[in-house]
Amino acid sequence: MRERSQIRFVATQMSVPLEGQFRQFDGTVAFDPVNPAATTARFSVDLGSIDLHSDEGETEVKRKLWLDVADFPVARFATTSVKALGNNRFEAVGQLTIKGTSREVVAPLSIMEANMLRTVDGQFTLKRLQFRIGEGEWSDTATVADEVLVRFRFTVPIR
Repeated sequence: MRERSQIRFVATQMSVPLEGQFRQFDGTVAFDPVNPAATTARFSVDLGSIDLHSDEGETEVKRKLWLDVADFPVARFATTSVKALGNNRFEAVGQLTIKGTSREVVAPLSIMEANMLRTVDGQFTLKRLQFRIGEGEWSDTATVADEVLVRFRFTVPIR
């Protein structure tokens, strides 16, 4: 159900929100609604598939000071725990790795099931400088904010 899944983000440059997405990603999820603690999820994102709606912006962000796609073409996420919060809401904790740097992220999410499909919606905020995204002159958070909101939706068949 790739056509119904997405990874989007919002960064802020000079106080203006900049929205984008990644067009190519893959993942595996083993979710047990009865025992969410047994859930495992692993995702990989092709950083070269970034879509900023600007060829110039996409070329720049792929360079060494930003995502360094030549040396680090893939970002990865793997859960370390998932807990139920009630009312179809959960909290996933895992390791996110970008540019060879791993950090723990916590992602609140909701899960809806209908028509034999499971849809997972969630988001988390990452601090780009912790992952060395926007180094050198771009590390000034007055120009580009440190916080980047990442939103995701995955729709998969219920097995």
